[in-house]
Amino acid sequence: MNIARILISLRPSLRWRLARLWSRFVYPRAFASFAPSSTLVSPLRIAGSERITVGESNVFYEGAWLATESGANLQVGSGNYFGHEIHLHAVDDITIGNKCMFTDGVLVSTGAHDPHSDMAVTHRGPTVIGDRVFIGQRAVILGGVKIGDGATIGTGAVVTKDVPAGATVAGVPAKQIR
Repeated sequence: MNIARILISLRPSLRWRLARLWSRFVYPRAFASFAPSSTLVSPLRIAGSERITVGESNVFYEGAWLATESGANLQVGSGNYFGHEIHLHAVDDITIGNKCMFTDGVLVSTGAHDPHSDMAVTHRGPTVIGDRVFIGQRAVILGGVKIGDGATIGTGAVVTKDVPAGATVAGVPAKQIR
């Protein structure tokens, strides 16, 4: 048996086990609510954890960025999958339903840059993502939109308007294709 193969397969396993320990014992004390059956693996950034609620059986893979600004909340339902390098930034509230799939590199942000100020962020409004929503790789969901249950967001789409339940959208800006 090749020692190098053993070592490279062992490293992700150790990361996962460490993440399970943190998810069971540390995150529930730091977040507003964090179900111990959820797992957050090697986050890139966590800010405003006291305003983040995570339900049962969620998985956040490496590089997650979870942030809330003062006055905003991030609520995550149950049974969701969050791929590598997802970015959830709540300037206004973000609510995510149950059994959704966020593939790698998805950005959900309720803020925007104020063109009249160097550092100011403007509010775009709360974002609500329903149940069983699939969001393709590198898609962007902007603030002030509602995505209905069972919707599909295509890879690289930029969602600027509401998406009806069961609809499929793609493109920049995202338009309904089915």
